[in-house]
Amino acid sequence: MVKFLVQCIVVVCVFLLVSAYQEKDMLSEDGTQPAPYFSLASLTGDKRIDLVSLQGQKTIVYFFAPWCHVCKLSMPNLNNIYEQQNINVVAIALDYDDAAQVQHFIDELELSMPVLLGHHNIKANYRVSAYPSYYVLDEKSNIIARSRGYSSELGLRMRM
Repeated sequence: MVKFLVQCIVVVCVFLLVSAYQEKDMLSEDGTQPAPYFSLASLTGDKRIDLVSLQGQKTIVYFFAPWCHVCKLSMPNLNNIYEQQNINVVAIALDYDDAAQVQHFIDELELSMPVLLGHHNIKANYRVSAYPSYYVLDEKSNIIARSRGYSSELGLRMRM
C-alpha cells in the first residue's frame, strides 16, 4: 500500500510540474492582471462581444483551433459548464482557414456556447502558443486561473 501511495504522489508531482512548465509563458493568474481587451465578431456574424460586456460574473475565455484534436475532446466539457452554470463562457477560434471551417467544427460537436472569430493580435495579447488554452476571469476581468491542454469538466469547475 505504501508503494502505491508513493507512486501516486510521484504521478501527481510530475503532472503538476508538466502543467507548470506548459503554463510558464501564459499571462499571470494572480488576480491583479486584467485580461487584455477584445471586441470580436461572433461566428454567426450577427453580433460582437467585447470584454466589458462579460464583466459582472466569472468568465472562461477559451482559445481553440478547429484542427486541434485535444480541443475536440475538451470543448464538450466546456459546453456542459456553459449550459449548467451561471458563468460566462466564450470560445475564441484561432488559426483557422475560414469561418466555414470553424462552423463545421462547432456543428460537429453540437456546441451552444458563444464562439468568436479571433485573429493574430488576440493570440499575441493572450500569449496563446498551444491549443487549447484558457483563462478564468473574475467579475472585474482580472485573470484568476489559466491552463493549457485538455480540461475535464471537473478540472474546469475546480478552477472556477
